[in-house]
Amino acid sequence: MRTSTYAAEVARRFREVNGDHPMTVADDAYVSAQFTPLERLCAESGRDVAEARRQMLDGLLPLPGYLRSDGAEMVPRDLFDLAARAGGPERLRAWFVAHWADPAEGAAEWEAYVSGRYVCLHRVAPDTIRRKEELTAAISDAVRSPRPGSPLWAAALHTLVDELDALEPEFAPYDRLRFGGPTSRDTWVDAVRARFPRPAEPSPAAPNRTPVGDGRGGALS
Repeated sequence: MRTSTYAAEVARRFREVNGDHPMTVADDAYVSAQFTPLERLCAESGRDVAEARRQMLDGLLPLPGYLRSDGAEMVPRDLFDLAARAGGPERLRAWFVAHWADPAEGAAEWEAYVSGRYVCLHRVAPDTIRRKEELTAAISDAVRSPRPGSPLWAAALHTLVDELDALEPEFAPYDRLRFGGPTSRDTWVDAVRARFPRPAEPSPAAPNRTPVGDGRGGALS
């Protein structure tokens, strides 16, 4: 299959997975800041772009996270890192799935990973995927039984939200179209912070000043 045919098939598969939604100027700007074109990444790392596209189509590597409006296949800069850790693209699936105790859960996460739709993490790897799930579950449990009058509860909630915030990028407006609604950041970071504002920091305590006496029990002004 020619390189141009591989590229056309990757684009077709991407739209099959994500739908055919227009990319705006804001989308393009966000994606260009967060991701890199596949062709550039392959050129910089000495890889054959046609072979990378073939591996995507064979389900050995993730599809692009986005197609920019100029048609560029936008991928994370660490696209090839997990395959390298696993010992090659052919070994990646088994290595990836083995990070879950339940093989069915691991297989489902693998399918989500190779779909390219894991654009919700700065670094996509089994450990960050699992941690995101743990955090969203813990935040969900906390807001299901809120105790906004408790400073300890509020502090614990914001600790969870802050950690999730650090794991997740901002998302593009396009993402709300392809996912059919709010992103995980919308739901578990922004909405939670709006509903339960961070407790105000306590004011610094006034310094204790021992009055200086005049020797007769009175304080000198």
